[in-house]
Amino acid sequence: MNKVISYVRESYKEMIHKVTWPNWDELQQSTMIVLISTILITALIYLMDTVSNSVMGFIYSLFK
Repeated sequence: MNKVISYVRESYKEMIHKVTWPNWDELQQSTMIVLISTILITALIYLMDTVSNSVMGFIYSLFK
């Protein structure tokens, strides 16, 4: 049990004293980067899915 308590105390000390938290501007910038990246990756996956669906539909139509 002492190891668990020691771990929690050390984690708390590290989180409070050693971690550097972003300021508001850095947080907004990081959020926008993640948001834009997510939108771009989603659009890319949608495009790949649409193209592969069309190609597979064309191939299946050849063998009907």
